[in-house]
Amino acid sequence: MRRLVRRVRGWWQRRTVQFRITAVATAVAWFFFVLLARLSMGLVSDFMLRRVDSDLRHVLDPAAVAVAQGDAPVSGRADVLVRVLDTGGQPVDDGPPTSLDDGELRRVKAGEAVLDYERRFPFRWMGTVVTAPDGAQRLVVTGTDVAGLVPVLGRGIGWLWVGVVIGSAVVAVTTWVAVRRSLRPVERMRLAATTLPGGERLPVPESRDELRALAEALNDMLARRDEASARLRRFTGDAAHELRSPVASIRAQAEVAVAHPDPDTAQEVLRDVAEEAERLSHLVDDLLTLARADAGRLPPVTRVDLVAAVAGAVRRAEAAGARWVRVEALVPAAVLAAPTEVAAVVDNLVGNARRYARALIRVSVLPNGREVRLVVDDDGPGVPEEHRARVFDRFYRVQDDRARDTGGAGLGLAMVAEMVRRRGGSVSVGSSPEGGARFEVRWPASPW
Repeated sequence: MRRLVRRVRGWWQRRTVQFRITAVATAVAWFFFVLLARLSMGLVSDFMLRRVDSDLRHVLDPAAVAVAQGDAPVSGRADVLVRVLDTGGQPVDDGPPTSLDDGELRRVKAGEAVLDYERRFPFRWMGTVVTAPDGAQRLVVTGTDVAGLVPVLGRGIGWLWVGVVIGSAVVAVTTWVAVRRSLRPVERMRLAATTLPGGERLPVPESRDELRALAEALNDMLARRDEASARLRRFTGDAAHELRSPVASIRAQAEVAVAHPDPDTAQEVLRDVAEEAERLSHLVDDLLTLARADAGRLPPVTRVDLVAAVAGAVRRAEAAGARWVRVEALVPAAVLAAPTEVAAVVDNLVGNARRYARALIRVSVLPNGREVRLVVDDDGPGVPEEHRARVFDRFYRVQDDRARDTGGAGLGLAMVAEMVRRRGGSVSVGSSPEGGARFEVRWPASPW
C-alpha cells in the first residue's frame, strides 16, 4: 500500500502545474456539483411526497371519522385507496391483505407516511388508529401509487448528471485556459532566460502581481550575478598579475643561476628568491583570507582587548624595524570580534603607516559609547582625496607601483575593510593632524 501511495505521489509530482491545478479545480467542482444534484433531487422528491401526503390526509381524516362512527369509509377519489385493518395489519374490510410489513405498520400507526416498494410502482401509505363503536381498535390507512414520481425523478437525475458532467467539463476547460494564460509570462521568462546575453534582463509583466515580483527578483539576482562575475573577473586578473610578478622573478633568477652558475653570487640569488617566495606566500595568504571572507566563514566572536592587541602589533612593528610608533590609550577598551581578525586589522594598518611614515606613527584607542574607535595617524604623504573612495578596493593602489618595496599588493586595506564590515563596524580614511593619512576603524564595543 505504501509503495502504491509513493508511486501515485511521484506520478502526481511529475505532472505540470497547469495539469495539477486543473485536476484539483475539476475534482472540487465535480464534488460540489454532485452534492448539489443530490440535494436538488432530495428537495424535488420531498416536495412531491408532501403533495401526495396532503392528498392522502384529505381522504384519511373523513375516513377515520366514518370508521369511528361505525360507517364504511368512502375514498371519494379514484386514485386513493382506503383500507381498514386491525392493529396487527390484518384486513377487516373484506379486502385483500396489504403488503405492509411489521416495521412499516409500526410507523403508520405512529402517524408517519411510508413508501411501500413491494408493488410494481412505489405506493405511499398513511394511516391512523381509531376506536370503533364496539370498542375495537382499528387502523385506517389510505394509499396511492406514486408512479409519476419515478419518471420525474429518473429524468431529473439524468439531466442533473448531464449538468454535472457539462459543468465539470466547463470548469476544467476554463481552469486550463486561465492557468495557461496566467503562466504565459513565466514561459516568456523561461524562453528569454535560455538566450539571455550578459547584462540583459528578463521581461517584466505589466500586471502588478506575483509574477511581476518573481521577474523583478530574478532580475535583481541577475544583476548581482553580473556584478559578482565582473568582480570575479577583475579579482582573477589582478590576482594573476600579482602572482605572475614574484613567480616570474623567481624563475628568471633561477634560470640565470642554472645557466651561469657562480658561487660568488649564489648567496645573493638565494636571498632574492627567498624574498620573492616570502612575498608570494603573503600574497597567497591574503587571497585565501579574502576568499574565506567572501564565503562567509566567520570565526567565533569573543571579547577582545583592543589595547592589548594594539600593544602586540606595536611590538611586532618595532621588531621589524619601526622605532617611531606611539600608542595612546585613555582607558581599557574591548570589542566584539575574533582575536585573529583584530590582530590582522591592527597589523595591516600599522604596516601601511610604516610604509609611508617619515618619523611618526600614532595609534589611538578611543572608547565612544557603544563603539570603540581605533585611529592610526602618520606623517607621510597622505591619501589624496580623489583616491579615498577606492583605497579599500582590492588590488587598488594610490600609485600604480608594483615594485617589491612600495605599494604592496593592494590587499591589506581591502582585508581591513572586509574584516571590520562583517563584524558590524566601519572604516574610513582622512587627513591626519600630522600631515599624513588617518585611518579610523569603528568597532562595536563589547558589553561584557
